[in-house]
Amino acid sequence: MLTDINPKLPMRDKMATRDFYIDKLGFQEYGSEDFAGYLMLQKDNIQIHFFEFKQLDPKENYGQVYIRTDNIDKLYLSLLDKKTNIHPNGRLEMKHWGQKEFSLLDPDNNLLTFGQTI
Repeated sequence: MLTDINPKLPMRDKMATRDFYIDKLGFQEYGSEDFAGYLMLQKDNIQIHFFEFKQLDPKENYGQVYIRTDNIDKLYLSLLDKKTNIHPNGRLEMKHWGQKEFSLLDPDNNLLTFGQTI
């Protein structure tokens, strides 16, 4: 019955969030409407939605999303080519649970972890 999941993460600045996800991660805006305080982005088969939270303290933000991929090496290299900062504790590596993963933080400290079953 369930078909999709679209996580909703907090953002302080819509343009900063938009620019990061589009310029660094290769997302595109989803839909033709521009909603005040809300942003929808898509890449391939996933969407992430963002809601405005101007009072958000990034140091207290625990927003997290796990995104599966079918070519983690290519994705990782493409992000490095775009000078995207990889989380210092989230470099690409094989985990003992059979996933190859890496992580990064967006401008509001939302943690994005990318993984592929190997």
